[in-house]
Amino acid sequence: MRYIADLHLHSPFSRATSKVGTLQGLAAWARVKGIHLLGSGDFTHPGWFSQLKEQLVPAEPGFFRLKNEAIPPALPQVTPEALPSRFLLSAEISSIYKRHGAVHKVHNLLYVPDFASAERINRVLAGLGNLESDGRPILGLDSRDLLEILLEKAPEGFLVPAHIWTPWFSLFGSRSGFNTIEECYGDLSPHVFALETGLSSDPAMNRLIPALDRFALISNSDCHSPGKLGREANIFNTGFSFFALRQALKNPLTDAFAATIEFYPEEGKYHADGHRNCQVCLEPAETRKIGAICPVCGKPLTVGVLHRIMELAERTEPYYPPGSPAVHSLIPLPEVLSEILGAGPASKGVMALYAKVIARFGSEFNLLLNTPVEEINQMSPVLGEAITRLRTGRVIRIPGYDGEFGMIQVFAENERRELANQIRLFTGKKAQQSANS
Repeated sequence: MRYIADLHLHSPFSRATSKVGTLQGLAAWARVKGIHLLGSGDFTHPGWFSQLKEQLVPAEPGFFRLKNEAIPPALPQVTPEALPSRFLLSAEISSIYKRHGAVHKVHNLLYVPDFASAERINRVLAGLGNLESDGRPILGLDSRDLLEILLEKAPEGFLVPAHIWTPWFSLFGSRSGFNTIEECYGDLSPHVFALETGLSSDPAMNRLIPALDRFALISNSDCHSPGKLGREANIFNTGFSFFALRQALKNPLTDAFAATIEFYPEEGKYHADGHRNCQVCLEPAETRKIGAICPVCGKPLTVGVLHRIMELAERTEPYYPPGSPAVHSLIPLPEVLSEILGAGPASKGVMALYAKVIARFGSEFNLLLNTPVEEINQMSPVLGEAITRLRTGRVIRIPGYDGEFGMIQVFAENERRELANQIRLFTGKKAQQSANS
């Protein structure tokens, strides 16, 4: 079975998350996006774990479905394509600990096939810190020891280092990470077989580092509200079960792990170097010339993902082992429509147009990945041209830095003026000045 999975998200029990990110809300938005499988997120939090146990029932091996699948639609009066909505038990742990005199801050994702495994892990972790304080608990637990707990209490589960290049909280982060997998996980490193690349990097960047060749590179949204599902995701072509998914990640050079869906990495908020308060954004070479010190205020710059990857890179061109998953670089559809309409992605006008497009094409990913451009042109040549440019990488890139998201645009401002009549036919409104200009 070919299916799309977003395996990293958060519940309303995590900080800075939407209260509508309930299981029903997540399932409803998954159908709008065209996602078949979601990580549950936050199974370590007692409140969320209780809801998971109350509202989910077993489906395929290691997957769960809602007990009550009669859920309100995410978009009023819009019926997306009928997809199975499944959940896989997942959690993220923030490990902050000192080793050899240095403080390390690493986020790790845990995946288990059943509630009994999750309960065994939770009992151990509850003795090490407060699991109720946050859906993503902060524990003074070495990443290597967290992996050992998983292997002992849930031997069928697996651990994935989260957003591995984020400067502040990740395996390779410039501020608190390590230089190799082995430095972090020690003798248990062979049990790590997949890495989450994060929004600010893509497979091409990671494939500059030979030490990462053996790993599956997965991509997920890490979303804090259900409308952000699928910012990044994975496409599998294998049996629809926890165990088939795990096997596909252990052997990524097969058709079973078919592709990843990526942000353009420049859109990620830690792609380039910089200092947000001073609006300074720099490429790695510029940062090195000035000693990574902000030229405006004299404080240290936040060294971004691109810079950090270049520090560890041993290749000048990415190497993809034969059989590597395909890569689809996309912009979330609300952002595309926002640019066309000249209004914010969450504005009423954009969301109304979004609902109209979903009603026509069934789901966001069906439009972005599968629908022939000729069919899109029947609805709107402007939208057809935008999707063509997305699929071929012909976009304008303004990199993010120091916590500030970048921008990816499909049309230059002068093109939008030239297309004003076509935009008006599509939206029913006069084209406005771009929200990103």
